[in-house]
Amino acid sequence: MESIEHAILIGAVVMSLGIVVGAFSSRFGVPFLLVFLGVGMLAGVDGPGHIKFNNTWLSFLVGNVALAIILLDGGLRTRLATFRVALRPSLSLATIGVLITAGLVGVFASWLLAVDWKLGLLFGAIVGSTDAAAVFSLLNSSGIRLKERVASVLEIESGINDPMAIFLTLTLIEWITAPEALTPAALALRLLVQFGVGGLLGLGLGYCLANVLERIKVAEGLQAILVCAGGLMVFSIVQTAGGSGFLAVYLTGVLVGNRERAVTSDTMRAMDGMAWLSQSVMFLLLGLLVTPHRIWDIALPALLIGLFLMFVARPFAVWIALLPFRFNAREKAFLGWMGLRGAVPIVLSLFPLLKGMEDSGLVFRVAFAVVLLSLLCQGTTVALAARLARVMRPNYQEPLSREHLIGTRAPSLELMQFLVATNAPVADQRADHLELPPRCRVVAVARDNTLLPLDHAVLTPGDIVSVLAPAGTVPMLSRLFLTTATPPEWDQVAHDFLLAGSASLAEVAALYGGRELTPAQGEQTLETAMLAAFPSPPVEGDAVEVAGLRLTVTRMEGPRIVQAGLLLPRGIGPDEAARDSAWRLRRRAP
Repeated sequence: MESIEHAILIGAVVMSLGIVVGAFSSRFGVPFLLVFLGVGMLAGVDGPGHIKFNNTWLSFLVGNVALAIILLDGGLRTRLATFRVALRPSLSLATIGVLITAGLVGVFASWLLAVDWKLGLLFGAIVGSTDAAAVFSLLNSSGIRLKERVASVLEIESGINDPMAIFLTLTLIEWITAPEALTPAALALRLLVQFGVGGLLGLGLGYCLANVLERIKVAEGLQAILVCAGGLMVFSIVQTAGGSGFLAVYLTGVLVGNRERAVTSDTMRAMDGMAWLSQSVMFLLLGLLVTPHRIWDIALPALLIGLFLMFVARPFAVWIALLPFRFNAREKAFLGWMGLRGAVPIVLSLFPLLKGMEDSGLVFRVAFAVVLLSLLCQGTTVALAARLARVMRPNYQEPLSREHLIGTRAPSLELMQFLVATNAPVADQRADHLELPPRCRVVAVARDNTLLPLDHAVLTPGDIVSVLAPAGTVPMLSRLFLTTATPPEWDQVAHDFLLAGSASLAEVAALYGGRELTPAQGEQTLETAMLAAFPSPPVEGDAVEVAGLRLTVTRMEGPRIVQAGLLLPRGIGPDEAARDSAWRLRRRAP
């Protein structure tokens, strides 16, 4: 009994220490995951804890379960709308990008470590994929908001690239251990089964799980457990069928998360705790598993391989994979730098250990060192890299609370509460006279625990205002209620007027255009003309020139451009710009 009590105490101390140290270190940009990995190493055989842990099978089991839950949680938070702008580039990065990265790193590693080229390629496959746990964790905890296209690509790529890395790893292990069984037909069949079975079963079983969750109502805590259990069932069934369980569980999460009645906001908060618990336990165990003094033996080659991966292989793979898509050099550079490595390479490096392959210990140690370097260098510089690449969207404060409204025709409608800040734009205005974004409505104003009548309430700092609004209007509402915040970048420099997307292109061009319209353009609205001019689906902040008009997408609802900014030629004076004041009255979309 005493040993059990000691084991529980040690586990609780190690977990608590990781959380407390992580809370302080995150202020300096150090990722939580790196802290848990470090705490595990300190508690291990070479650290002050002197805990001897060498159970590779248990680490592999925990790693698979944890990754499945992390991918499920990531899928639950992925909106289907993100696939509109990010699916094709994400697929390219998850397939072509992983292949190129694995090949380049494999050749470099085999030369540097003086090992067989097949073993070098195996190492390249192990570290070739971006880690979902690291990406999801850093995007959620870094406090930065990335441009929609960049953030969507990172989320989807990290969620779907694991199957390719697993396929390459298992194929190369079989090629090294039993090359006679690896025929071209067997290789093609394995690839088809991995992605085909994983994708189809993931969608089918995810649809069934979503229907079950919509019909069975239990407490939020139990619902989160039911979601996790259902996701793990999908993972195990697909793995047993020979498909990619990781791809299947991510797709299951996407289907469940986008069904209006399947999960509540409380369930999502509980799932967030499940994902953090999974990440924490996984990284602590992996930290315990490694023997730090043996990593020093290969520190220099591991450092060189990690630098080659971060500065050569990943950026080159991103550049090639994104050639057909509309990404500028800064966005490609940021996506290249965000190729974070985390638990996936370490878990994949356990495959050779479990198979008892020669030099499997070397592969594990080098992979672990590369992950440490990636988290230390790339994980701590996410915010800096985003600023340098100019891929950040203007920050804004979140409302006091947000609750998704179930049973409405608009699935994205939410009830939000805002605390009116000092010097906020809405201060000293009547609640029923506020100029709010479209489809937004003030439903209550509370002051000193008393509800005020809307037709007499003059807002003052400290009031709590409840607003019914679409989820996408949070940035605009935040700038109205919470601060006198700086408007978005495109509000500052990219336009002089705001026009409705439904405005006639012919009428706008007649006033401000520099070129004649084609017959087809004469019948178009600003929205249809802009959509036709963009080579790929646009996002807010994208700019394009149509008939001499410099237009910027300032607000979208799904695939629709509902508001556009017009930048006047710099030679036009204020008097000429104001020659038709009617356009000024159309500064807001209907």
